[in-house]
Amino acid sequence: MEKKNRPKRFYDYSLLFCIIFLTAFGLVMIYSASSYTAQLKFGDASYFMMRQLWIAASGLVAAVIISKMDYHWYARVAILSYLLSYVLMIAVSLIGVEANGKKRWLGVGSAKFQPTEFVKVALIILLAAIITKMGSKINEWRNMGFIMVLALPIAGIVAANNLSSGIIIVGIAFVMLFVACKKQWPFFACGGLAALIFFAAGPFLNFVEKFKLLKPYQLERIYVWLDPEAYRLEGGFQVLQGLYAIGSGGLVGKGLGESIQKMGFVPEAQNDMIFSIICEELGLFGAVSVIMIFLFMIYRFMLIANNAPDLFGALLVVGVMAHIAIQVILNIAVVTNTIPNTGITLPFISYGGTSILFLMVEMGMVLSVSNQIKLEK
Repeated sequence: MEKKNRPKRFYDYSLLFCIIFLTAFGLVMIYSASSYTAQLKFGDASYFMMRQLWIAASGLVAAVIISKMDYHWYARVAILSYLLSYVLMIAVSLIGVEANGKKRWLGVGSAKFQPTEFVKVALIILLAAIITKMGSKINEWRNMGFIMVLALPIAGIVAANNLSSGIIIVGIAFVMLFVACKKQWPFFACGGLAALIFFAAGPFLNFVEKFKLLKPYQLERIYVWLDPEAYRLEGGFQVLQGLYAIGSGGLVGKGLGESIQKMGFVPEAQNDMIFSIICEELGLFGAVSVIMIFLFMIYRFMLIANNAPDLFGALLVVGVMAHIAIQVILNIAVVTNTIPNTGITLPFISYGGTSILFLMVEMGMVLSVSNQIKLEK
């Protein structure tokens, strides 16, 4: 009798299918984009794909396990996770593994871990817990300021060596506050200011350069963005080759595996620039299809957030949604040279072990919220 009266719980299998599809598609595209380079460097065309496969499979198992847990447990480790994120970022600056002139990894040998991905998850949990505790008091200026004070220092530390991740961290806090607050005009004002800076990039660049607010390599990326052809043999090479790939794909593409630009023309094609290979091989149709899948994923996030049992669950989902949405927008904008190159991966599709692992953890968190939604009879 008790079993009959027990309310049925929802589990978002549509989102789970979307995650599996994007991950599988990512593995196919990683193989296609990296096979030439992997064969030359390692004598194994499937080298990058197989490494991603094992981590993605482990992450998916972890996501399913996490999805069956009570998401309220995350609030207990919120402060500890936040403090640990500082420890990890400081450790990176002191003993981090350097690659391409930047310290972004911790680890020994081939086993590397990028702490910035952990920071994103830790911040989402912390902000969700604190905003929930504040309740309606979040609409007070001092409390809104307190939330940004929690986000900005860690974002600044991350941005020192990884500007794109720093932007994403600020963006996550911004979106979570926007959703939680009744006062929304300050957010629109900030958005307007950001748009103004974007359209007045030239004068703004002079201001930034004068006061040395950015590092030389970051300034160089902005110059390349403004005029990639002037730097076609240096920083603009990757951008231009990516645009050539997009343009040559046409409506339906050259066919899977038929990319020319992946033959050493687009550096690290399996990473940040994988969207350009998708455009070249699958054309506009393939590119739009990938974007539509991501939009469907965002729709599922919104559905879960709107029906979450409580504010904490809703904010967890909003934080993850903000992370995915901002990262997808930034990656596609970089590949199409809409914004300066920030070195950001395309979620679930680009090669990157730490990225896919923590994305799966976030997906597990979202599914755990969906699993707590009670279905009405």
